[in-house]
Amino acid sequence: MKRNLDLNALRTFRLVVDSGGFTAAAHRSHRAVSSVSRQIAALERGLGQTLFYRHTRAVELTEAGARYVEAIRPLLDQLDTTTETVFEQGNEPSGVLTINAPVAFGERQVVPLVHGFIRQYPKLKTELRLTDRFVDPVRSGSDITFRVGRLEDSSLIARRLGPMQYVLAAAPAYLAGRREPTHPEHLLDHDCLRYQGDYGRQRWFWRERTDTDFERLDIDGSLYSDDATSLRAAALLGQGIVLFPTWLIDRELASGELRPILTDWQWEVAPEDRAIHLLYSAPRLRPPKIQAFVDHVLQTVGDPPVWDRWQPSARPG
Repeated sequence: MKRNLDLNALRTFRLVVDSGGFTAAAHRSHRAVSSVSRQIAALERGLGQTLFYRHTRAVELTEAGARYVEAIRPLLDQLDTTTETVFEQGNEPSGVLTINAPVAFGERQVVPLVHGFIRQYPKLKTELRLTDRFVDPVRSGSDITFRVGRLEDSSLIARRLGPMQYVLAAAPAYLAGRREPTHPEHLLDHDCLRYQGDYGRQRWFWRERTDTDFERLDIDGSLYSDDATSLRAAALLGQGIVLFPTWLIDRELASGELRPILTDWQWEVAPEDRAIHLLYSAPRLRPPKIQAFVDHVLQTVGDPPVWDRWQPSARPG
């Protein structure tokens, strides 16, 4: 039996699943919760199946709902991509480009990239979603995802923007009254400011540049924070030493507000080499807005990355 289903209702169903509930879906689509609920109820009547278990504070997919969303997801994605590509062919990229990135990297590096991109393509709008939680680019509906650190296996195209280069740095005011460390173990006698996130307090690892394995250093300090910007501000005030990626303190290193130390060693916050990647989907027909942004990022960031050019003569790695 053929069923006449509302295409917009299917999109709303996918949005409710990916958003985690009716309220979040309504917020993302700028609609009333009652409107989203009515549309889903109509879809369920048309299918003759219950798609969600509705609880007081949450909704949960039924078995039929879980099977259905996985079946329609690639079809909706292909339809949206093909439609957008056809209408944009020969025209300037337009519409909305959705970008996901970690908070600190997004604020520091992605915002300037978006600014330059929009100046080239004024018909485009961008939705920038910043979060330090792991987000599935497909389920979240992101056109572009910046991934900092370990890259998981994925069906997406991954373009490497550069290695994660960590630098130990401190303000001249902090170093002026102390003996500057000349070996990693000397940090045990210094005030080391550390990031503290969902996985606990940041650990510092070091190795000789000719070595394979990293060694852990059990440092301590007067400040832990789950906000990298606050730690950077404290370091600038002369409170202590920070271990940050170059993309987070490149301007301060270039201006001399922060001085790099112990640059003869390689530093990390995990015992492995990591990198920064740009992720996007790989359909046969790719919307021009995605390709245009990818080209813009690769050209602007360059090789080596723009954030690693703060002082070429002393650049780590």
